[in-house]
Amino acid sequence: MRTIGLMSGTSLDGVDAAWLETDGDRIGRVGPSLTLPYDAELRRDLRKLLDLAEALPPDDPFLKDCERRLTERHVEAVIKLGLEADLIGFHGQTILHRPVAGRPGEGRTWQIGDAALLAHATGTPVAYDFRSADVAAGGQGAPLVPIAHAVMAAQLPKPLVILNLGGVGNVTWIGSDHRLLAFDTGPANGPLDDWARRSTGADYDKDGRLALAGLPDGAVMGRLLAHPYLQAPPPKSLDRLDFDRALRDAGAAELSPADGAATLVAFCACAVAAAARHFPEPPVQWLVGGGGRRNPALMRALACALPEPVRPVEVAGWDGDALEAQAFGILAARVARGLPLTYPGTTGAPEPLTGGRLTGG
Repeated sequence: MRTIGLMSGTSLDGVDAAWLETDGDRIGRVGPSLTLPYDAELRRDLRKLLDLAEALPPDDPFLKDCERRLTERHVEAVIKLGLEADLIGFHGQTILHRPVAGRPGEGRTWQIGDAALLAHATGTPVAYDFRSADVAAGGQGAPLVPIAHAVMAAQLPKPLVILNLGGVGNVTWIGSDHRLLAFDTGPANGPLDDWARRSTGADYDKDGRLALAGLPDGAVMGRLLAHPYLQAPPPKSLDRLDFDRALRDAGAAELSPADGAATLVAFCACAVAAAARHFPEPPVQWLVGGGGRRNPALMRALACALPEPVRPVEVAGWDGDALEAQAFGILAARVARGLPLTYPGTTGAPEPLTGGRLTGG
């Protein structure tokens, strides 16, 4: 079927849209993609929601206004893409992620976005709510895209790792026998973006210039690397703000703008390197997607921290800006066909689990 995948990640920078043909197991044609940035006000309000979400009721007026504006931006992305589709995969925006591993019904994951409004405005059925079924069954609800990564990487040499560097970092390890292991590695662009905004007023550290001008602080790094999340075995996943307190307690706020950025970059790379201890066998290469692959400071730190080649996903012929959106096009097709979205090795689900819901038509 023809799908349009939509993704708005934890970096809160905008919505990615991508068109492709897929049955959820294979990919046919890969079409155009685009990114629509959020305006400064929406980005600021979404960031504010992250701080408020735990205490907000679902009918809060500020929340509902953000959800409407977010959805309207997604509608714009679909219309601007300008291609007919049979189905849209709509992830929405995660504002809270609090799974309780292995305890069915006790976790919570919350993505805002009005799927019915999107379906009505585009005249296209929408697959949405991809995470809830997994969390309700005791899974982490994240990462969601490993099965889509496996579909994309069907012809690539293995073992292979696909590293996504959004607000949070996550890895998909694909074994020689096509076994999947996936989990969040730790903070990535999220704290670095927040740091750049507080330190310089910029939305992010463009071209890694701030980090490249500084030096990592050894004492702060030592305290951050002692965080129990890094030692915990998978399955595991993170909320966008899970490391905020650790960063404060480690003394990061006392660093200069450049040294703080350099320290956050080094910590992200070391957290990724720590993740590798959980892989059953080392990969032949790391393919890096997400906005972090555009940060020379971060890519340099990863190359120093990892013994295997570290390359942007473009070397595999993929579009790193469209990759996550394409994944949700694949996942949408899997929802429509009733195929599993999550697995014991990706979220800690008790068994391969279907998920997602459909609206519109």
